[in-house]
This record gives sequence, structure tokens and C-alpha cells, in this order.
Amino acid sequence: MMKVLKTSYLILLFFLFILAATCARVVVEPGLTFGPSEAKWVEKTLRKMTLEEKIGQMVACRYSGHFVNRYSDYLEGLESLIVKRKIGGLILFGGEVYETAYLTNTAQKMAKVPLLIASDFERGAGNQISGATLFPPLMALGATWSEEQAYLMGKITAFEGRALGIHMTYSPVVDVNINPENPIINTRSFGEDPEQVSRMAIAFIKGCQENGLLATAKHFPGHGDTSEDSHTVLPTVEGDRSRLDSVELYPFKKAIEAGVQTIMTAHLYLPALDPTPDLPATLSPRIITDLLRKELGFKGLIVTDAMGMGGVTTLYSPEEAALKAVQAGVDILLLPPKPDEVIESLIQVVRGGIILESRIDSSVRKILEAKARLGLHKKKLVDVDFLDRTVATRENLQHADSVFEDSITLVKNEGSVLPLSGEDQKVAVFSMSSDPGGYFAGRNFIREVEERCPEFFHFYADAYTGDEFLQEGIEKAREADVVVFALFSSLRAWKDSVDLDLRHIELVRNAAATDTPVIVISFGSPYFLKHFPEVDSYLCAYRWSPPAQIAAAKALFGEIGIKGKLPVSLPGLFPLGHGLVLPKKEDVPDSFNVLF
Repeated sequence: MMKVLKTSYLILLFFLFILAATCARVVVEPGLTFGPSEAKWVEKTLRKMTLEEKIGQMVACRYSGHFVNRYSDYLEGLESLIVKRKIGGLILFGGEVYETAYLTNTAQKMAKVPLLIASDFERGAGNQISGATLFPPLMALGATWSEEQAYLMGKITAFEGRALGIHMTYSPVVDVNINPENPIINTRSFGEDPEQVSRMAIAFIKGCQENGLLATAKHFPGHGDTSEDSHTVLPTVEGDRSRLDSVELYPFKKAIEAGVQTIMTAHLYLPALDPTPDLPATLSPRIITDLLRKELGFKGLIVTDAMGMGGVTTLYSPEEAALKAVQAGVDILLLPPKPDEVIESLIQVVRGGIILESRIDSSVRKILEAKARLGLHKKKLVDVDFLDRTVATRENLQHADSVFEDSITLVKNEGSVLPLSGEDQKVAVFSMSSDPGGYFAGRNFIREVEERCPEFFHFYADAYTGDEFLQEGIEKAREADVVVFALFSSLRAWKDSVDLDLRHIELVRNAAATDTPVIVISFGSPYFLKHFPEVDSYLCAYRWSPPAQIAAAKALFGEIGIKGKLPVSLPGLFPLGHGLVLPKKEDVPDSFNVLF
């Protein structure tokens, strides 16, 4: 009997051990810690480094998480940067789940010192990695006005990012979008109120960093009041120091107080902070060292925006820009053009005494401290076998869907056009993209509406669609009981505008001049309403992604309640915080429908 009990006890212990080991693999180590053992590793590693290795640590280069052959030129080039040039970091641009984790491990195995791997997860890991959880843009999150939602988004992003081998996200954007014509920030910002931007950003930062992912506040000192894209030119931010303190700099101050670990610089000209002509903030000692380091007291990592952007390259050579950025006080150069030449040039300027090696040591120490906080000196590889139980879980996807739904904002609803019945209405839907090649941008929305409407007409157009075809679409829609315009204009680098095609604007105006109710849904900038304030109903979905289109269709037919509030004002039309509340159809009593 005792023998049987002993055997059973041993079996139970074995299974408990397996369960514990499994759980240990599931959970990413929370938080960012730095103690005596981490400090010892940093100093020991720094002492052993050559000058070449130190300079390499200050450079981060691009890689992709798409499949690539082991002996491809691409992977050989990446290996040369890691092994020969000793670069300290990589930045992921696109990929799939398994390929990303596998290639991340491959790169880490090449590195003598663990790589700090980053990516732009402004909309969660799905922003770069197909199959990972995708959230709406930060302005949609701002429309929920929920710090809890922001924290959970950061937490989910951290768990999925770390599972994939990513250690740092270049988010959140803390730029205050006070310029409706901003072509590059716009819906990437939480909104136009510095207080609200700060609260939402801090919640997101805590969600990331309390769960092991370095967060980055960007774009310092603030890119929200520009009408030009720094990918193309060097924009100027006008405004005196008082205005900058109360608007642009305010969220950065709050993020620093909250413990953000990284700040990204912007390629902007701010004469109130440094009047040196044609000098981007990234290259300004007054802005980076005097303001950010000394005045604001930031002690973490300072990274540049991409050094290949027009805000720098139109004015400086890659080598000169890198030198000035280091002299200004940045720690990591992101995506410098010709990284081999840039690294070599920095080595030579240190050997020539133009930059002291102690200045380099200061940045490298910060970089190594960040890697130690992340635990990379103990474990730099990820468990590829466990990705299918960590990334894009049912709970993560459901939470992301809830943010898409909660962010839908009803700005206008004259005559109670919404919700649509879907049963006895003839509905015409126009999916109109102002982007060349965006012809089928609204196909998910069209599909969702078609499933709900027996009598349905749809029409697609993009920037290439001819006037004759546009007129043909309007003619076919004349018998409709209601016309829905789904408007798309993507926000992306080098595009220089997020506004609508003039012909599409005219089409909406002409439709609004008839007796047929017109509903407009913006799957982009909320500011579109300025072009046709006379439309009966206007909704903001903030992004063209499929989950946003599904959420908008549900809202259109009253399948979800609408409760989003504008995180920006629509000048001359509606104030910050405006938003009509529309309950789900099933939650409205019949008497309400009769009365209203």
C-alpha cells in the first residue's frame, strides 16, 4: 500500500513539475528590473568592448520577419552588420509570426552582445506582424477615453511582442494633434488635448513596461502642429516656449515622470528652442541635451527617428547627420543610410578626438542597461514552439475588437437616420478611396452591409476612377432610400496628405443636396466632415482596417451601441468630446422607437 502511495505521489510531483515548467514558458517575465547582477554585467561587458563594438551598439538597422533562404544575399548582409559591424539593434518591418520569431532567434545567435530588437507597434504587434493582434490607431483609442483600454492594449502588445523576440515598441505617439491638416500624425495621435493625450499615453506605457516591453514616447519635442511630413522635408513648428510647454512638451514631461524608458526625437525645426537655421531637433544639442536631458531630467534611452527621412537627408550627408546626432546627445541612430560608412565615420571621429570615447561610453552604458533590464544577458532567445498559445489568443482578439467598437463615434444623426433597418430599405453604398490603387479598400464593409440588406447596391472608386464612371454610379443609386459613403484616405509616409479626392468630395456634396438621406463614414481622418457639413449622418471609424469596417457595419445597423467621443475638435463644427450616444437596437424599448 505504501509503495502504491509513494508511486502515486511521485507521479503527481512529476505532473506538477511539467505544469510549472509549461506555465513558466507561457508567461513573459513581467516588468523591467535592474539590480546588482544586471549592473555587474553592464560594467563587465562595457570594459571588454573595443571602440568598434561600442560604436556598433549605437546603430539599429532594418530587418524583415518574412521568410528568407538561409543563404540569401539579404541574410548574408544582415549577418555582416551583426558579426562584422557589431550593430546593437534591429528594427522589424513586417513579417509573419513564426518567421519573425525564427529570424529573431537567428539574428540573436549571430550576436556577441544580445541585440535590442524593436518595432513600431503603434497598433499592437499586428501593426507589423500578420496574424498578431491588431488594434485601431491611437486616435480611435483616444475616442474611447478609457485609460483601462489603453493599459490593456499596452499589456497585450507587450506579451505578444516579447513572445516574438521584440523588446521595444516605438510607441506611443504622444504628439498633440492640434493641426487638422497634419499629413503624418493625425489619427496616430490620441487627440488634441495635452491632458487626455498624457493620461492615455501613460496608461499604455505602463501596460507595456509592467509586462516587459520598453515603450517609446515620440516624436520629441512634438510633431502635432505640422502641415508637412518629416519623411519628405524638414517641417517647422512655430510657437513660443510658453505654447510649447503647455502643448507639445506637456505629454513628454508626464511620460518622463511616469518612467517611460525611451524617447524618440523628431526631425523638426523649432526656432523657439533652437534658432540655428535648418537644424532638426534630432541634431540639436540645445534640444536633446539641454532640454531633454538636463531640463526635463530624462535618464533613459534617446533614439532618433529614421535617419533616412527627408527631414535630415535633404540637408546633411549620412555621416554628417550621424556625427551631429551623437554630438547632440542621442544614444541610438535608427536606420542610417549606408550603415557601414556611418559606423566607420564615427569610429574615425572618435579616434580623431572630435568626439570623446567617454561620450560614446555614456550611450553604450544606457543601451546595455536597457538590455539587462529586459533580461537579455540571461536569455536572448524565444520559444518558437509556444507561439500558437501566446500570440493572437481569443481573449486578445476580443479585446481588440471591443476597442474598435467602442471607438466608433457618431458626430451627426439628423432625422435619426441611424440605425438602418436593413430589412425594408434600399441601401446604396459607395466605397471611395482617395488613394491610387485603393479601389477595393472598402470590400469588407461592402460585404458586411450586403449580408444585412436584401435590396443593396454598391459601387467602388479610387483616385484613378474616371468622372464618367462616378456619374454612372450616382445614376444607379437614385432609387435608393439611403446612400452610404464609406470614405478612405490612408495615412502613410511620403504621401503628404490624408485628405480626400476633390471629385469624391463633390460627389458627396451633390448627393447631400438631394432629398435622399446621406450617411458618411470616415475610415481615416475625422476632419473630413469640413468638406460636407450638410450630410445627415457622420461617423468616425478612424482607420480602414477590416475590424474597423466590421465595427462600422455593426454600428450602422444598431447591432452595437455607439458611445465614442471625439478626441479632437472639428473646427467650426463640433467641439472636443462631442459624440452622440446611440444604444443597441435591442436595448431600445418599442415605445422609444414610436416616440422618436
